[in-house]
Amino acid sequence: MKQKPTSAYVHIPFCTQICYYCDFAKVFIKNQPVDDYLDALLSEFRAYDIHELKTLYIGGGTPTAITAKQLAYLLSELTKELDLSHMKEFTIEANPGDLTPDKVAVLKDSAVNRVSLGVQTFNDRHLKQIGRSHNEAQIYSTIDSLKGAGFDNISIDLIYALPGQTMADVEENVSKALALDIPHLSLYSLILEHHTVFMNRMRRGKLNLPTEDLEAEMFEYIITQMKANGFDHYEISNFSKPGFESRHNLMYWDNAEYFGCGAGASGYIHGMRYRNRGPIQHYLKAIKEDRHARLSEEYLTKEEQMEEEFFLGLRKKSGVSIQRFEEKFGVSFEERYGQVVKELREDGLLSKDKDFIRMTQKGLFLGDTVAEKFILE
Repeated sequence: MKQKPTSAYVHIPFCTQICYYCDFAKVFIKNQPVDDYLDALLSEFRAYDIHELKTLYIGGGTPTAITAKQLAYLLSELTKELDLSHMKEFTIEANPGDLTPDKVAVLKDSAVNRVSLGVQTFNDRHLKQIGRSHNEAQIYSTIDSLKGAGFDNISIDLIYALPGQTMADVEENVSKALALDIPHLSLYSLILEHHTVFMNRMRRGKLNLPTEDLEAEMFEYIITQMKANGFDHYEISNFSKPGFESRHNLMYWDNAEYFGCGAGASGYIHGMRYRNRGPIQHYLKAIKEDRHARLSEEYLTKEEQMEEEFFLGLRKKSGVSIQRFEEKFGVSFEERYGQVVKELREDGLLSKDKDFIRMTQKGLFLGDTVAEKFILE
């Protein structure tokens, strides 16, 4: 009997407005069949017969774009069949400005114990430029109301290397983020995705982005400041106070399996990676007819699984465990990758002790280009 995943991701695709850099599965919430969607989502979740989870993550879109009543329904129904004594972390994503007092009250009464806020930047001018609907003042009031409701495990997302952003802007963002006195921060550099407002602007030469050198400087500055303030740089883009690492995200980077529910959500169960249908009406129809909405299902070859182990594992500070790798795949690490590791160490991109390989700070900035070296022809 295969072991069931102990993590689940649940997708709420609604947003009160669409940001210029975002390519996630999402729709503008006005006139959408939100209630029908929540019922379909819960029916998909129940079809997996889930009773025990260590981590549950509700992402989007913007989960807090739905009404307080809908939110209460979703949270109570998701946890109805779960043995909550096993739940280590239950995260919901939220936007400053969406978390009205009645929604904070709903979260307080639920099993949610971690809130991740899409802050992106503290600069009101930049917030407008990237299509965010909140302002700096709302960031502070939202965090205050969450702390007031007893939430201590709060994370924020920030984006750096935004159009027109200077080093001084990044320094200001970092100092304002640290002043919030919260235990987890995720800092991402802006990535231009297809079919986004920003990509279209760049193609027309209308997006003034920082140079790669400046972006590298910003990344180094962020790492230095975070470490100086007691944060552990435990994954390329993530920093936490001891004990506040995102357990759900570590599950992804450990290449573990998980349920994925909702329109456009991905999952990984019994060696199969799958992706659900994205458009909401297609999703609703599929759940009604088939009880699942999987559009693509892919069983990974052993080679692909090994590649993923590097792409995901090298993102973590702890790196890839050589022993775990050999046990999992039944191959000699040294025979297969000894030469690759040697070359990457000589280039100062990788460090190795007898148990683990991990990226150096220089390697982290290059990210996937280091992991790509482990794809053997």
